[in-house]
Amino acid sequence: MAPLDPRAILAGRTHGRPPIGVILTIAVSSACLLVALGFMSLEGPSFVVGLLLALLPLPLLLAGVLALDRLEPEPPDALVLAFLWGAGISVLVAMFVNTLTMTLVTEPLFGPEGGRFVSATFGAPVVEETLKGAVLFGMLWFRRHEINGPTDGIIYASMVGLGFATVENVSYYAATAQTGELSTTFVLRGVLTPLLHPLCTSLTGIGIAAAAQRRPGAGRLGPPLLGLLGAMTLHGLWNGSTAFGLGALALAYLVGAVVLVALLSVVLVERRRTVALIGRHLPRYAPLGVVSEADLRMLTHLPTRRAARTWARAAGGRGAARAMSDYQQAATELAMLHQRAERGGTDASEAGRRREALLGLMHAARQAFLRAAQPPPGDRA
Repeated sequence: MAPLDPRAILAGRTHGRPPIGVILTIAVSSACLLVALGFMSLEGPSFVVGLLLALLPLPLLLAGVLALDRLEPEPPDALVLAFLWGAGISVLVAMFVNTLTMTLVTEPLFGPEGGRFVSATFGAPVVEETLKGAVLFGMLWFRRHEINGPTDGIIYASMVGLGFATVENVSYYAATAQTGELSTTFVLRGVLTPLLHPLCTSLTGIGIAAAAQRRPGAGRLGPPLLGLLGAMTLHGLWNGSTAFGLGALALAYLVGAVVLVALLSVVLVERRRTVALIGRHLPRYAPLGVVSEADLRMLTHLPTRRAARTWARAAGGRGAARAMSDYQQAATELAMLHQRAERGGTDASEAGRRREALLGLMHAARQAFLRAAQPPPGDRA
């Protein structure tokens, strides 16, 4: 029998290689990123300064986003695709569309100053949020099984937004480095509003996640479109507020803070709900030997899950720790699969195949970490 590929099973694939569509999208997005950076490099030496400053906060921001994804980590290839789509295709197309719109439409109609305001407040949010949201709609169509709830929508949307914001900031920093306004721009964009794009696009992500849990039909488009409208509105509110003084800017900050708190609350609530699903759906598999009462105690509490991974590493090294992590993630995926099936959000035959694959992975992973000498923390009285 062929050896199990945990990464493929957890990602819902039948083999280890990512789908050709994912590979092509990553390649095209990477090419667009290079083209966009090539245009920005025309700013001269200030481009290097802009690039370094744009990359400076990125590791911390990525760590913050991925920290939300601890319970059910998303496939790396999907996360990379989302980031590069935002950084490449979205930025490059937005550069051309925004410039053309301002040159051919808003400035001739409203004058130079008014045209820039209209473009920033009404044009750019529509263009940019549509482009960023396009990859999320694509995931809803082609990789719906990866979107198990609001947290997944927020994670993917945030990766798209971070990619877009990072490359967009390169152009802003490079331009203002030549005018003496670099420090102010960095504080505004890199320190005070680094999460603007992730926050806006996360509203689309929540709508996509809601649609992924629904039965197929015309009604599935409602939540994503509402989310996209919310993303455009929040984006436009922020861009427009900069023209109306500190009071309007403070209001925009307040709205952004409320949205951030709301998104974090959604993540925390869903985390508790997901843990509860494990206790509800997995006991039926006890007779198969893939889960015991001790395993359930371990799986349904975040501290004991973490303690179990620590125990596995201490007792059996990296291999045992990897097996424990695979077991925990497969158990979580299985519980969420049952939830989707109950809501009619997945095909019965597809759900059956995925259930068997996850059970096989749970069995193999459990055998691997149980080879360690001591019982995991959940087995101790």
